[in-house]
Amino acid sequence: MRLEQVDFPSGQPLTEAYIHQFAEVSGLYDYNPWDEADWKARAAWLDRERPAGADREQLADALRRFNEKAGNSAAALALIERLRDPGALCIVGGQQAGLLTGPLLVIHKAITIIQAARTASKRLDRTVLPVFWIAGEDHDFDEVNHAYVLSPEQQVEKLAVEHPGDARTSVSRLRFRPEQWASALEQLDKALLPTEYKPALLEKLQAYTLEASTLTDLFARILAELFGEYGLILVDSDDPAIRALERPMFQQLIEKRAGINEALHEARSQIEGLGYRPAAELNEQATNLFVFDDNGERLLLYRTAEEGVWSDRRGSRSFTVNQLLEWADAAPERLSNNVMTRPLMQDFLFPVLGAVLGGSEIAYWGLTRKAFHALGMRMPLLLPRISFTLVEGTVQKNMQKYGLTLEDVLYRLQEKQEAWLKEQDRLQLEDRFAELKQRFRLDYEPLIETISGINPGLKKLGETNLAKILEQIEFLENKSADAVRSQYESGLRQFQRVGLSAMPGGKLQERVYNVYGYLNKYGDNWLKELLSMELSIDGKHYACYM
Repeated sequence: MRLEQVDFPSGQPLTEAYIHQFAEVSGLYDYNPWDEADWKARAAWLDRERPAGADREQLADALRRFNEKAGNSAAALALIERLRDPGALCIVGGQQAGLLTGPLLVIHKAITIIQAARTASKRLDRTVLPVFWIAGEDHDFDEVNHAYVLSPEQQVEKLAVEHPGDARTSVSRLRFRPEQWASALEQLDKALLPTEYKPALLEKLQAYTLEASTLTDLFARILAELFGEYGLILVDSDDPAIRALERPMFQQLIEKRAGINEALHEARSQIEGLGYRPAAELNEQATNLFVFDDNGERLLLYRTAEEGVWSDRRGSRSFTVNQLLEWADAAPERLSNNVMTRPLMQDFLFPVLGAVLGGSEIAYWGLTRKAFHALGMRMPLLLPRISFTLVEGTVQKNMQKYGLTLEDVLYRLQEKQEAWLKEQDRLQLEDRFAELKQRFRLDYEPLIETISGINPGLKKLGETNLAKILEQIEFLENKSADAVRSQYESGLRQFQRVGLSAMPGGKLQERVYNVYGYLNKYGDNWLKELLSMELSIDGKHYACYM
């Protein structure tokens, strides 16, 4: 395997500044990840100044139960035990629990978390644990109910499961029926090439689904299989045992809602003052918390005109602040974080040295620094996720054949394809047709002017006649171009194959395809090789030549 660094911006101007011109946006973040002194400063703050967080013993107990249930490795379980040590720190990153792990970027994030923990442990000469935060409390089922693979027929195949019920509740609370798992695996079976690895992959997945009740369960089992030996610790944000530990923070989030919201809006003004657009919408009445109602539906809460009363967006269900505070103490599983309070809760639960984030996440975390401070906390180091494009052997050969770099493929493949096609036109039809139209126009327009002197009405007729003749010439030109394309159809298919592999639908491969398409073709040695390398945690994009 060979890695090659590729210039591919995140698409988030604020994140690009964070990575390349940190001084420009340093006022939005507490630590500079590119300064080794700030790694030590963050560790020192966690040791000496961090407000009381979740009880380490209870947290380790909860993590052990969840990871044992997920079938995680002895290596991961051993690291959980090390969390009981007051000196142990964590690198945390996470994602929603997508079907079969969802897109490849989930795999890339897990790789980055492991790499970052390893780097930090060496840099600080102390225990740093890799933690994957499964966002099981999220309720947007349409975001997680599918996965995509490239079929043998070169079609982007969508594998999907139906919603197992009617409730708009968290993914970790949606119970799947055996026939739903069977349908998902049948779809995967049909979409994958027959290979030496396929039977074992499907057999393992079949075994996992027999013990998985939810997408979170299946997601955790797959991550445990792929990364457990590297010590990746898994946590479900909607685990009742974790919720029980969050009582004190939920109480703070409720009691200090006004200060937190004010801090978020101040940060938004600060971001706009720097010339950037905030990456998340803020509402003046937002409480930045969800509640599960009596039917299990997850509702985002807003402050109402009535003092001490919060309601859902429609105002159809209301809750008093006192009631919410009671739940925070006696039934914390009824409360849930939103995108703005999740970073705060994560830092309360874990001694977070650094958070591994995607480009959009780094941008919206820029809103949270003052909110951290409002609770006496400090934002952790933010570490950009490593990004890969897997370049398969056949794709490499086609790229070499047509002189394509990965930058060509990512930025200008259509342009390169048209240039190649034009080169194949040895009759120079495009130029000859252009010359013909120009020459005909030059000869015909003076004639129109001449006959208009005979009868002014003939000018309009002549112009219409000219347009029709040019239209017929262009018709023949297009037919000729189609004939050329047909003659070189094989080459065009090869261009298409390259595009489908690296940029399906104009999106990065990692945002579309699922890991099982690659595990099925190549096994997991490529994954192990990536994990064995020492990669810089600097937000770079890599071409990974398989």
